[in-house]
Amino acid sequence: MSTHNQGCCGPDRSQQNSISLVCPLCKTEGVPVDRETVEHLVQEEYRDIVTRSHYAICMSPSCDMVYFGIDGSHFTRDQLKVPVWFKDGAIPKYACYCSRVTEEQVLDAVVKHDAETLRDVIELTGAMKNSDCLRNNPLGVCCHRAIEDAIAKGKRIR
Repeated sequence: MSTHNQGCCGPDRSQQNSISLVCPLCKTEGVPVDRETVEHLVQEEYRDIVTRSHYAICMSPSCDMVYFGIDGSHFTRDQLKVPVWFKDGAIPKYACYCSRVTEEQVLDAVVKHDAETLRDVIELTGAMKNSDCLRNNPLGVCCHRAIEDAIAKGKRIR
């Protein structure tokens, strides 16, 4: 299995939707995300507000907006069940949401336990063992890229 094109959840779906949406707060172009992801990650009291709209996620680290729809519906950081790893101040900063493995755990595996590869990190941390990324990862895609980025960061620290 190639870790560049697919991870624990099969083929990378990050480019599945070509609708262009712009964040209503910071005006950054959003990345399409499946409605199922939004429904699963908003807090229970906001679930009924999720519409059948096309959604995007704001990739700006400093923006409080997370999900926004073509119909004007939107959800901010404080309306989600989980912190979004790339947003400023995210605690914990998950590398793998499905297995609840943090970036710090991946860095520890690389720096203190000499992990070199994605496979090494999976064995040491348990990452990517309980894959349901569409519902658990805020982007709705497999976490392998976030883990690979953390591995590279760990190697630079070493």
